[in-house]
Amino acid sequence: MRSKKWKDSVAQVFYPKLLTTIRSYTRDQFVADLIAGIIVGVVALPLAIAFGIASGVAPERGLITAVIAGFLISAFGGSRVQIGGPTGAFIVIVYGIVEQFGVDGLIIATMMAGVILVIMGVLKLGTLIRFMPYPIVVGFTSGIAIVIFSSQMKDLFGLQTTAAVPADFMDKWRFYFLHFDVVNWYALALGAATVGIIAWWPKVNKRIPGTLIALLLTTLATTFWEIPVETIGSRFGAISGGLQAPKIPLISFDTFRQLLAPAFTIAILGAIESLLSAMVADGATGGRHRSNTELIGQGIANIITPFFGGIPATGAIARTMTNIRNGGKTPVAGMIHAVVLLLIMLFFGRFARLIPMSTLAGILVVVAYNMSEWRSFKALFNNSKSDVAVLLTTFLLTVLIDLTVAIQFGLLLAVLLFLKRVIETTDVAVLNMEVEAENKELTDEGESLQIPEGVEVFEVNGPFFFGIANKFEEAEKLTREKPKVRIIRLRRVPFIDSTGLSNLKAFIHRAERNGIQIIFSGAGPKLLASLSKAGILQALGEANNCSDIQSALERAKAVLK
Repeated sequence: MRSKKWKDSVAQVFYPKLLTTIRSYTRDQFVADLIAGIIVGVVALPLAIAFGIASGVAPERGLITAVIAGFLISAFGGSRVQIGGPTGAFIVIVYGIVEQFGVDGLIIATMMAGVILVIMGVLKLGTLIRFMPYPIVVGFTSGIAIVIFSSQMKDLFGLQTTAAVPADFMDKWRFYFLHFDVVNWYALALGAATVGIIAWWPKVNKRIPGTLIALLLTTLATTFWEIPVETIGSRFGAISGGLQAPKIPLISFDTFRQLLAPAFTIAILGAIESLLSAMVADGATGGRHRSNTELIGQGIANIITPFFGGIPATGAIARTMTNIRNGGKTPVAGMIHAVVLLLIMLFFGRFARLIPMSTLAGILVVVAYNMSEWRSFKALFNNSKSDVAVLLTTFLLTVLIDLTVAIQFGLLLAVLLFLKRVIETTDVAVLNMEVEAENKELTDEGESLQIPEGVEVFEVNGPFFFGIANKFEEAEKLTREKPKVRIIRLRRVPFIDSTGLSNLKAFIHRAERNGIQIIFSGAGPKLLASLSKAGILQALGEANNCSDIQSALERAKAVLK
């Protein structure tokens, strides 16, 4: 029975959009998808290479990821127009994993992240992830942008040194300042030209991407005039023109355990970015994606892609919007984009070795600027102090320490501040004179119900959970004289947790020892179910559980007699 329920649950969340759209697929849709897929494939080429190199791996690994993950995300995902592949968000975490555990460690971490994403989708956590606190998203996105920008300075300025760039942010910039005397001005000129062309080109043509134009012009200029700058070929050699044979590296259990935290970070980052991208796409198309199916599709892609040497992948907002702007209608466009990239790899991959490293650095500088969300960052300073604290904590930890630590501490701080807000909005009022009626038909208009002498009403407003346990006790201490009956009004309590149930039991036991009769009033169906499961309703007695305050006061009068 449990196995059947699990299968039904998976079937509910895992129904790819491809299966939905293919039923009524038309020739016109295919033509639109074909054009969009070809354009997006060309757009993805320089980005895939740049993200691969910036992540600390060979450029072909970025291309492999764009091909395999791009195809799988479109085939198994929950969005009509999502384009998947390597993105800037992963650069920081991937670079750190490669430095510490090597490429084999990255492969295992990516596969682990894929499994986590599938589990998240099956457990229907997609809806929850979409509500990740906005200051955290802006904080680590802006932080990643700063780190990406910082990591590109050596190639942008063409620093002619064989010394390795330190990983630490402050040490990195100290290294740059110490080596600015060996700047390659040709490289800097090409990098600056790349940034300028990307910024200027949309004024000429918005359909053809500026990154592609900048890549072609600077590569042709470097080759034709033999400009003395470092290229992909001079650093990495020839780019492989095909896919690698599948393999699973062997690692120790201790390494596996150490990779759990970065794998979790990859999964969270992938989930957030893919669902944000899908939401942006929905706004542009008027469609509606399936968030849990999208997570499962992302998970499948990140489990399979590493077999062939790929790196983590997720939904890419820029490529997705390019797909939409060029007429992409269904997941077929994303699958075509992957096929186009594969053909480019097979037939034109050898020419990628001519691309200047400073050109790729210029492209990533633009990516970093677009990721920075500096306007959103600045606007958040007008919000509450708690939002600013979460923003700055996440941002500074991302830049100065580590992205994994930043997400952990950012989430922890956000949860603590959320609990503080909930606690501040939840209160326990003590009433002993009059109380507002629930059913106005039973009282004269504008009249409140009088509370008999010897009766006291505790009105709980908000969730009854561990955070307000002390408020309940403080309210109890406010009573001047010991009542004979105490009514606990629960009409505005949406839920109660195990700590709340435990405190309520202790409260009732104290009342019994002091000869005080407890009566419940207005508890909703879900709350009643929790109270019954905990045995509290049975111990209290059916007569002492009233549906509204009027009947609770009548019951109190009967007890007083």
